[in-house]
Amino acid sequence: MPKPDITPGAPCWIDLMTSDPEKAKSFYNSLFGWTYETGDQEVYGGYITASKDGKMVAGIMQKQEDMGQMPDVWSTYLRTDDIKATTEAATANGGQVYMEPMDVPEQGTMAMYADSSGAAIGAWQFGAMKGYEVAAETGTPAWHELLTKDYTSAVSFYQNVFGWETTVMGDTPEFRYSTLGAGDDAKAGIMDASGFLPAEVPSNWGVYFAVDKVDASIEQAVSLGANVIQPAEDTPYGRMATLTDPTGAVFKLIENQAS
Repeated sequence: MPKPDITPGAPCWIDLMTSDPEKAKSFYNSLFGWTYETGDQEVYGGYITASKDGKMVAGIMQKQEDMGQMPDVWSTYLRTDDIKATTEAATANGGQVYMEPMDVPEQGTMAMYADSSGAAIGAWQFGAMKGYEVAAETGTPAWHELLTKDYTSAVSFYQNVFGWETTVMGDTPEFRYSTLGAGDDAKAGIMDASGFLPAEVPSNWGVYFAVDKVDASIEQAVSLGANVIQPAEDTPYGRMATLTDPTGAVFKLIENQAS
């Protein structure tokens, strides 16, 4: 498979902030076949790059002690070609800046925001590191989805801040959903989750990983210490499930359509 076509505004990277990097590495190695390389502590803070069959797919980093009760979490980053302008647009469109643009030596520039519905989303401006090198294959990120409690505001935020050209897939109280792009070229989705997200759960981005067989992967994940949050179910877009890894980070599985 060729390297993913990561256009401006599209998801380009994911990373896991975890309270136990070694446990996370072992879990995702067993489940997805990932291998790892740890960056220099002085330059990159010991940031761990995960690869699938030699191609970069994700990052893993140690959660800092001063983060208190913040749960372990997967984060999605969207590509921007002007991170300063994106940061200004985020605040102008109802978002908050969690982390101002920060240069990662020789690699690129990152920032982290809350969108207008409160969901955390990262931005990445390419340097030498131009995002994940494989996607939508077994053991790699396959889809990115925002569950939002303020759908209209969130759609406008991503249109105005990241330049999304959106396509409406559904606009009923039961299913209100827009995508970045259309059809097979869609790269991410926004779902109106106001009707089902519990009060204590904020709007949030989720990452789906492709697997050959969801049910077999669930069984393996549970044996490795995962918990099932939403059991496997068939949808028009494939068989899916939601789990937490051994330290509580939420992730999702989707059956590889080619498998």
